[in-house]
Amino acid sequence: MNALIYWLDMAGVIIFALSGVVLACRTRMDPFGMLVLAAVTGIGGGTLRDMVLGVGPVFWVTDPTYLWVILVTVGLAILGFHYIHRLSRGFLPVADAFGLALFVVIGAHKALQLGTSGLVAVLMGMMTGVAGGMVRDMLARRVPMVLREEIYATAAIAGGIVYVGLDALGAPGPLAIALSLITTLGLRLAAIHWHLALPTFAWVVIPSSSEASPPVDEEVTPPPTPAEPPRPKVRVRMIRPEQSRRRKNRS
Repeated sequence: MNALIYWLDMAGVIIFALSGVVLACRTRMDPFGMLVLAAVTGIGGGTLRDMVLGVGPVFWVTDPTYLWVILVTVGLAILGFHYIHRLSRGFLPVADAFGLALFVVIGAHKALQLGTSGLVAVLMGMMTGVAGGMVRDMLARRVPMVLREEIYATAAIAGGIVYVGLDALGAPGPLAIALSLITTLGLRLAAIHWHLALPTFAWVVIPSSSEASPPVDEEVTPPPTPAEPPRPKVRVRMIRPEQSRRRKNRS
């Protein structure tokens, strides 16, 4: 079980590091910038997780293999820069989805091994999956995926709940891992393909009834000028994803 988790962790580091390299290429960074984005994406979430859990030193200090894996990934990407640069726009979110699914399992498993509660394990799985990508996107001056409308952190939480729940029920480790990966990856890929999103909330200005225009044939006496203009009513309303997309298209 520990060997399986270790190799899944390595696979997640490679996938996330590659997503960092792709984003660095698109934002015209030099090789050092590529290395920085690959590193923060590959090991950033796990580093923050270990710091929150009080694990010291962090995993890549005790096992420098993670650093070598990132260096090799960046080196091969530089050699194949022509092919990396030609990857479609859909490669980055899909690769990020695979890395997210892997890291959710890694984070939840490590938290459970340290004796934390199920709730904390789910949060650690989500943190391991999303923190590195958040730092990557901020360094590249992009809105992090976790802060956009598409389902991202929700998929990580769902995958973490599946893993922690099956572990509590005594399910075999490989089965818990497989179902957690399917849950996270399935939700994230479905959100990418069908543009699934959670509803958003926004402040909406509601015009007062006095602002409505009168009928044409009705004589209106101008009202006295008030001392202060009336303040418009403001309410919080839920905006469905399709409404939000229409507003973005109009803007």
